Amino acid sequence: MPDHDGDEEGRVMLAPPSLKAKKGRGAVSNLQGRYELHGRVAFDDGWPSEEEGDGAPAWKTQVSDEQAKTILTRNASPDIPFNVSLNPYRGCEHGCIYCFARPTHSYLGLSPGLDFESKIFAKVNAPELLRRELAKASYVPEPIALGVNTDAYQPCERERRLTRRVLEVLHECEHPVALITKSALIERDIDLLAAMAAKRQAAVAITVTTLDPAIARTLEPRAAAPARRLRTIRTLTEAGIPVGVSIAPVIPFVTEPEIERLLEAVCEAGAINAHYVVLRLPWEVNPLFQQWLQAHFPERAQRVMNRVREMRGGKDYDSSFASRMHGEGVWADLIRQRFEKAAARLGLNAARGSRFRQLDGSQFKRPLVIPPLGARAKSGTEGQLDLF
Repeated sequence: MPDHDGDEEGRVMLAPPSLKAKKGRGAVSNLQGRYELHGRVAFDDGWPSEEEGDGAPAWKTQVSDEQAKTILTRNASPDIPFNVSLNPYRGCEHGCIYCFARPTHSYLGLSPGLDFESKIFAKVNAPELLRRELAKASYVPEPIALGVNTDAYQPCERERRLTRRVLEVLHECEHPVALITKSALIERDIDLLAAMAAKRQAAVAITVTTLDPAIARTLEPRAAAPARRLRTIRTLTEAGIPVGVSIAPVIPFVTEPEIERLLEAVCEAGAINAHYVVLRLPWEVNPLFQQWLQAHFPERAQRVMNRVREMRGGKDYDSSFASRMHGEGVWADLIRQRFEKAAARLGLNAARGSRFRQLDGSQFKRPLVIPPLGARAKSGTEGQLDLF
């Protein structure tokens, strides 16, 4: 492994050989976060662990309520096509091993590994906070990216319905929104999204990483299957909702061979644009991904990482805005050419920020009802009575 000259993002803590993949989970271990004061090292004392064997308990998901202080996040990164985002949840049960948001669980004193995908925090006051933000006299409407750090339609949304309630506020205020998801649950909200799309106030991006269900089961274990995502693209398109596709990440020797077939499949399903991002390995994502490689693709793990380093100037990751999304060098250029030629042949608009630029915020109106600070989340008849 190359010398990283003290670059903390390049430090890798590979899993001991005894660590194995967890059924239904992306991470192989509960790797300690970089802010932990005390280190822990696995030691094999010869006794079977509680996680070994067919009778091992499943790694259960815990969803905790969180009273957020703010709900809109402002972005200043020049390589991201939106300025404002909203995330109703922290952590994500989909368990995508490559997720760039995994390191954020370190801020909570939790692991970016198995904790990130099993200890979820629901911002139960998200709709009320959003309503208060939109009611401010100083607020200037611009498209909100919904579900960027973690998927707004992850499994717990079925019961929590926070994303649905956020969309209801945006629909009421005629505020533009762009969503990105890997979940078919978004079809539940077609009634809101179709009405907003008719006024150019809503657009959707579906992430499709691979067409191979076997790879998807380990790469994104609790997200919708590839075929189901294609059906979601078709369903949303038929409802009049513009759908783009994010082919991300492109992983050398794992998902990279599918670039052309992926574009053909999403085009046939009705997608109108597409963009791609090559594999990014910031902070703890790096060791977690390498553990995953060793567990699922040991025969090609070294080849994958060698190619990643060729696209990152010899390092595991380069965070500079100019290259972090697409990499640099010969192999990065080959991926770019393949993607652009296939997209042009299929008539797919490859402009990454097009779905944001096409949204209209000119019809925005401030909410009529503003909940008091600390108001308890309400829904249904109980919430309607507060209007009188």
